Amino acid sequence: MQGSTPKPHAVVIGSGFGGLAAAVRLGARGYRVTVLEKLDVPGGRAYVHRINGFTFDAGPTVITAPFLLEELWTLAGRRMSDDIDMRPVTPFYRIRFHDGAVFDYTGDAAAMRKEVERLAPGDVEGYERFIRTSEEIFKVGFEELAHVPFGSWWDMAKIVPDMMKLESYRSVYNLVAKHVKDDRLRQVMSFHPLLVGGNPFSTTSIYTLIAFLERKWGVHFPMGGTGALVKGLVRLIEGQGGEVRCNAEVKRILLAGRKARGVELASGETIAADVVVSNADSAWTYRHLVDENVRKRWTNERLEKQRYSMGLFVWYFGTKRKYENVAHHTICLGPRYEGLLDDIFQRHVLADDFSLYLHRPTATDPSLAPEGSDAFYVLSPVPNLSSGTNWEREAEPYRKRIERYLAETLMPGLEKEIVASRVTHPQEFQDRLLSFRGAAFGMEPVLTQSAFFRPHNESEDVERLYIVGAGTHPGAGLPGVLSSARVLDRVVPDAASLH
Repeated sequence: MQGSTPKPHAVVIGSGFGGLAAAVRLGARGYRVTVLEKLDVPGGRAYVHRINGFTFDAGPTVITAPFLLEELWTLAGRRMSDDIDMRPVTPFYRIRFHDGAVFDYTGDAAAMRKEVERLAPGDVEGYERFIRTSEEIFKVGFEELAHVPFGSWWDMAKIVPDMMKLESYRSVYNLVAKHVKDDRLRQVMSFHPLLVGGNPFSTTSIYTLIAFLERKWGVHFPMGGTGALVKGLVRLIEGQGGEVRCNAEVKRILLAGRKARGVELASGETIAADVVVSNADSAWTYRHLVDENVRKRWTNERLEKQRYSMGLFVWYFGTKRKYENVAHHTICLGPRYEGLLDDIFQRHVLADDFSLYLHRPTATDPSLAPEGSDAFYVLSPVPNLSSGTNWEREAEPYRKRIERYLAETLMPGLEKEIVASRVTHPQEFQDRLLSFRGAAFGMEPVLTQSAFFRPHNESEDVERLYIVGAGTHPGAGLPGVLSSARVLDRVVPDAASLH
């Protein structure tokens, strides 16, 4: 309270990393904050499953740019290191090709040069050129633009010369292919967009900045899992006087004319607010929470026409033995690269083959599983629900195919070792996590759906409504969603101005 006047109230819909970061930032700027979460615990896509003594982080597991998290602790008057034990992970990724060959992707320039030389001796100079290009793109795309609101055409027009110079009109794969010739090395240097919902063959080459971003700050993992970060952020919000309410699903955003004035919950309860921030999927927010009559830009028709990211099939499993030879992060590339991505993104068909990301957090933090055991999740990019796939029918056969592949390659005898198991698929992404079309990362990050062309952080349709998370600018991935909350500092009025 300032004198007898209560602080302005900010309601945040959803407690994913974008929503939690937004809440901390708004709390630091003088707002009283209430975070509303549909599920039974905070985290959104960073939910935590606990099964038979195993702890499984449901969502993001690759922590890059940790300074964006440290900044939140600083804003709340604390030090992140007092609450979170963040450990560097190396290799960043162990990439396994279909023929069994392996490439260790690290942040060590000399070690990477040697790996490239071993895999593709003729591409060493081209690889070095690519890294220099990635750094140039990083300096513009991340350092200068990730926290810019892009609320007007002028914001976009100002950066067009830089984008042309950096060849942003190329796809990630196309830019990589310009520098390196070896097919396998092209896959190694271009898979990153899949971690943020993009097809390397259509995602704007701005996303090649990830290569330099990882080299600059490394890849990390918090002891206790990403769930420990969620708990830490909730404590920060509560320490600021804010509140995080679970089992509180928002049914609609309440309006006075074209201005947000609060929310109505599925229970019928209404909560008044001076500003509303949605960390729900941006397409879901507009399609289901905002009255169609006030939407001039994000009409139902327009939302239907957008291109959406792929879906994810995720199998969480615990084993009663350890697989010490499996790295913390392993990328298993299938027999096809472009063809498989066409099936997922263009043709929307569930293919017989797959590429996988295998996560073994117990490589870094053994406490996430019972003694002598290992916790895993394996993630397969699949088409979103546009494919018409019946996941109730397909989930178990698909899981079995993945299990068989892992048993034949990295994890001998796997079938007999499993003591905990859970599956998530695109239908659950839609029904439980409210992802439009079951797309795991919102709108696909193609050039015509980036920056100004993405749903804006400050809603174009509703005053005092703001959007954070993967479906807005700058995009998916932890650095993206944390940066989306950073943009709010530029567009949400100071609390003092609302008195």
